[in-house]
Amino acid sequence: MKRATLVRALLALTVIALSVYAAVTSSPRLGLDLRGGTQIVLETRDSPTTEADREATDRTLEVLRRRVDALGVAEPNITRSGDNRIIVELPGLQDPREAADVLGRTAQLTFHPVLGAAAEGEEAEEEGERVLPDTSGQPLRLGPAELTGEGVEDAEAAIDQQTGGGWYVTVDLRGGGEEAWAELTGQAACSPPGDPRRRVAIVLDEEIISAPQVDPSVACERGITGGSTQITGGFSQEEAKELALLIDGGALPVPVEIIEQRTVGPTLGEEAIEASARAAVIGTALTALFIIAVYRLLGALATVALACYGLISYAALTALGATLTLPGLAGFVLAIGMAVDANVLVFERAREEYAARGGKNLFRALTEGFRNALSAIADSNVTTLLAAGLLFFFASGPVRGFGVTLSIGVLASMVSALLITRVLTEFAVSRDAVRRRPGLTGIAGVGRVREWINRREPDLMGRRRRWLAVSLAAVVLAGSGIAARGLDFGVEFTGGRLIEYSTASPVDPERARSALAEAGFPRAVVQSSGDGDLSVRTDELSNDEAAEVAETIGELGGSAEKIRDELIGPSLGDELRRGALIALGVALAAQMLYLAIRFRWTFSVGAVLAMVHDVLILVGIFAWLGKPVDGVFLAALLTVIGYSVNDSVVVFDRVRELWAARRRAPFAEVANAAVLQTVPRTVNTGMGALFILAALALLGGDTLTDFAVALLIGIVVGTWSSVFTATPLAVELEARSSAPPPRPARSRSSAAAGRFATGDGRRPGDSGAQV
Repeated sequence: MKRATLVRALLALTVIALSVYAAVTSSPRLGLDLRGGTQIVLETRDSPTTEADREATDRTLEVLRRRVDALGVAEPNITRSGDNRIIVELPGLQDPREAADVLGRTAQLTFHPVLGAAAEGEEAEEEGERVLPDTSGQPLRLGPAELTGEGVEDAEAAIDQQTGGGWYVTVDLRGGGEEAWAELTGQAACSPPGDPRRRVAIVLDEEIISAPQVDPSVACERGITGGSTQITGGFSQEEAKELALLIDGGALPVPVEIIEQRTVGPTLGEEAIEASARAAVIGTALTALFIIAVYRLLGALATVALACYGLISYAALTALGATLTLPGLAGFVLAIGMAVDANVLVFERAREEYAARGGKNLFRALTEGFRNALSAIADSNVTTLLAAGLLFFFASGPVRGFGVTLSIGVLASMVSALLITRVLTEFAVSRDAVRRRPGLTGIAGVGRVREWINRREPDLMGRRRRWLAVSLAAVVLAGSGIAARGLDFGVEFTGGRLIEYSTASPVDPERARSALAEAGFPRAVVQSSGDGDLSVRTDELSNDEAAEVAETIGELGGSAEKIRDELIGPSLGDELRRGALIALGVALAAQMLYLAIRFRWTFSVGAVLAMVHDVLILVGIFAWLGKPVDGVFLAALLTVIGYSVNDSVVVFDRVRELWAARRRAPFAEVANAAVLQTVPRTVNTGMGALFILAALALLGGDTLTDFAVALLIGIVVGTWSSVFTATPLAVELEARSSAPPPRPARSRSSAAAGRFATGDGRRPGDSGAQV
């Protein structure tokens, strides 16, 4: 035992040392919703000649990278997502119009000979020709492209310092582009000055971005040689830089379409970080005080392990290079409450063991507590990891960040509880000073909740049909909210644009709605928050239309500062909605399969039906409250699923243990004993999580408030369902099943007999009788 303790201690020190090193040498990567900026999601499309596969998307990404670098944004991030999506993050860029204009011009860059001027409405006569207006609006008839952007090496805006001739654009060519340019300009030079045929048209996205005339000094048939040329034309600095940027971007192998755009102001990001930090500090402090009050010395040591959990989670987040988003911060804070659960499970089992041993051998009771709680801890954390994994694979954007941080938090909580807490607590209870004063440990007594249960000894499963009727009534009431009021799907699921403004003076939503209707936006949905901010949700808007909306709001509120801007294409909205439904469906199937393997099919069905009960009630309450169902709500919903199954797993793990020891006892009696024995854990774990969530709800800002409210509802409903829905359903199903009970478990401690532990292993006033 000493050798095992020493190994665990060395392993714990190694994990902490590595975490300190990672935390000191790495810095977290903040998402745009925390540091401010613009995110644009592009989707590649098939062209007539090229399929938008992974290779074409990678080549497109490199072209876009050159365009983005030319924007001058500090630390831009461009990554491929899947086979045909590209995510562009531009920190600090608050006006997405510039980036969207550059990235949105996505067709191949081509250079054409001008065949002459065209009449208004004239169409191309020959194959490969086209008619396009130049920058002044004059229609030009263009020949087939003789040079593409692949032949462009570099383009740069410059100013003529010597003659004061203004801004121009220098274009450097490469490879076959030099010969193609010489031939193209040589043909144009054969026409007299002023003739449209002496011009060369530069076309991007079916639009002539420039049509310069070949200088009179260029000889016919010879053209401009040397691999470099200049485009002049009285450009302003901005015009010259934009033209150089577009030419330098080169050709895209396939067209792309903007399907999502998000802009978050830096003020909102700073407020979100501060709010989450306050919630984390206050919630963790309250949780720590509660754990110390309940479990005394061991609770204090668990709090130290909880601090180590925070260090390990942070270090893992930075070492993996994961992006910390606003929902991710919520997941990080939430996992603190989950880390408490494993400690509570261990300490409650240690309490039972110590009482069952007649109040002797603290060290042995604690080690048995860790051993007996391991199964429930593993099962409950696996179910949570399933939900987090589904978030990562089926969700998108910031919600994926929640899945990542939640997964990291769950794994870190297991290390914290099963390794660090064990090392600290085993060291403490082996000290002579502690052994002489077992009351200091917090596991020498049964606790107030268990004392109350031992006095009352309620037969909950005897009234199981009554509890099932109450649960059914709650589902019907919540479901009526979905039927009567419907669900307010967010922009993520419906497509459209959501813009949030901070105005100098408060603006009445009805007045803003009327003003927007007069401005040509009759379908705009306007809402105000408690902080005086105003949000406008409409169908898909162009950037020019969004500017008009901002101008309208600014006229009403004195000024309007955009603090949030989300644009979701309709196709992406449909996809996200399908992904959410798939995530929920797969979550139910995965949880049922896992529970069926680990337990009995009756337990699995009971847990999953209780999970459905929790989901319907939570969604129904949000429907009655008129709160939005968006990606953050999806994160909360899948977390509630994890919580619901977590609670059910703890109860069923005890049912399995007791039933294996008492094979001849009626199942309803065994299930009732298991429920009563796990109530202290359920109450203490729920209280720990409630402190964290209450802090998030009160201090976390608008987005985190809805998230925390959803989880508060989910924890209350999930606690009810694990006791009064899942277990009664399992009892009813077992009554109709002829399958034999499980075989006795190997090497179970005396607590496995189901004894309600007081100080001497007997119930008060029961003359030593056992259940």
